[in-house]
Amino acid sequence: MWAEVLSADAFSAFEDAGLDDDKAVVETGRRFRETILALGGGKAPLEVFVEFRGREPSPEPLLRHNGLLSVSAKA
Repeated sequence: MWAEVLSADAFSAFEDAGLDDDKAVVETGRRFRETILALGGGKAPLEVFVEFRGREPSPEPLLRHNGLLSVSAKA
């Protein structure tokens, strides 16, 4: 379940950037590649996630993606 929290929260970085904004999606993808993918085994997983997202993981995106939290509740 924790992997799902991380996955949904990582995807929400792309949503926050704006899925219709190609430049923002490319930049977020570059940041994902340079942190999550490149540093995956070289640092503690939480440290890598915080480096990518700028904060600790939140369960809110997973709840939102599963329809358990309204979209308007997004911070």
